[in-house]
Amino acid sequence: MFKGSFVAIVTPFNNGKIDEKAYADLIEFQIREGTQGIVPCGTTGESATLTHQEHERVIELTVEIVNKRIPVIAGTGSNSTLEAIMLTRHAKDAGADAALLITPYLFNNLQYSIFNSQSTIIYVQRFFCSNSNSI
Repeated sequence: MFKGSFVAIVTPFNNGKIDEKAYADLIEFQIREGTQGIVPCGTTGESATLTHQEHERVIELTVEIVNKRIPVIAGTGSNSTLEAIMLTRHAKDAGADAALLITPYLFNNLQYSIFNSQSTIIYVQRFFCSNSNSI
């Protein structure tokens, strides 16, 4: 399915807004240098501080800039199962090739958190692997 080196790319900001030009330049540099895939909103740390609109825009931008030259694996993990599902649905609709999720942070109820995580994973597998957009 996927192989090689994928970059969990940072999201540059300027004056409190996503710097779309700098972001495009970063992606183009990575492609030029031979990365095999881009992971927006991945494990670089800022995804937890992005608004939903910013998160969605970063994924949209990545898909637009990459333009099918290499795979895009959108970071869509969240402590909230519903939020992870919403972000994953948006990533698929935007054209991402896959999603990167995390197990929800484990708070007081370990079994509930694990159940939520498994529910999210099952949803994402069905969502990306099916021919239907409905779940």
